[in-house]
Amino acid sequence: MLCINGTIADVQWEENEATDELLSYVQNESIVVHTTIYGGFEQVGRLPQNFPRNDVPMTTEPGDVVLYSGNQLVIFFGSNSWSYTKLGHINLPAEKLTELLNRNEAAVEIRPQYQFDR
Repeated sequence: MLCINGTIADVQWEENEATDELLSYVQNESIVVHTTIYGGFEQVGRLPQNFPRNDVPMTTEPGDVVLYSGNQLVIFFGSNSWSYTKLGHINLPAEKLTELLNRNEAAVEIRPQYQFDR
């Protein structure tokens, strides 16, 4: 699960090496990524370490969460075509994603599911 600017967002995580390592990392320590808007359709921020890449050409959709260059977390509220490693998809309507992400900066926190249940 993610928390974007204080709003909890349910994510359908992909089954791949990058996602496995990312979710394993947050079992020990939450990740807070300070992102900035890029291109008017995505938020991008640096992760604390490199994660395994399996980049493939894709066209993203609003809600897609991807890994770029092995150490950049990207969350889309628009669409783009590039090579990424897909990490997951946020289950929120496009309008809500735009409301959360169409700003200069965002704070994205990734932490274990059980911490959101408290």
